Amino acid sequence: MNYWLLKSEPDVWSIDKQKKTSNGISIWDGVRNYQAAKNLKTMKIGDLCFFYHSNIGKEIVGVVEVVKEAFIDPTDKSKKFVAVKVGFKKYLDNPVSLEMIKKNKDLKNLAIIKQSRLSVMPIDTKSWKIINKMSKILNKNKKNG
Repeated sequence: MNYWLLKSEPDVWSIDKQKKTSNGISIWDGVRNYQAAKNLKTMKIGDLCFFYHSNIGKEIVGVVEVVKEAFIDPTDKSKKFVAVKVGFKKYLDNPVSLEMIKKNKDLKNLAIIKQSRLSVMPIDTKSWKIINKMSKILNKNKKNG
């Protein structure tokens, strides 16, 4: 299994909209960057993806799962770019902000820091675990504080 980060502007497509779709499944389309499209082509069924709200919020808010591998993006008239289908899995216990990610030295090599405009990027297993743990720790701190 591989891990990914998918970025979306929440006023265009949010984790809440994702969850409200039929069975929580929707097409992840509209990607027109060649590197991001290459990442979409690499995704396999069962891969997990962090759902990141860009521009507004700038935070990881949930997890979706790849349920259909790359196919021609129906919104692309040129038929050059692909889309995948993803299904809602869960909200994070607590959102993890880009600011918090940047402050964690163990996450300094993430593409979200180095290539901030890339909309689909891989996440290594160690970073996936760290970000999930950050979300849970934040939640405990909020309850205790």
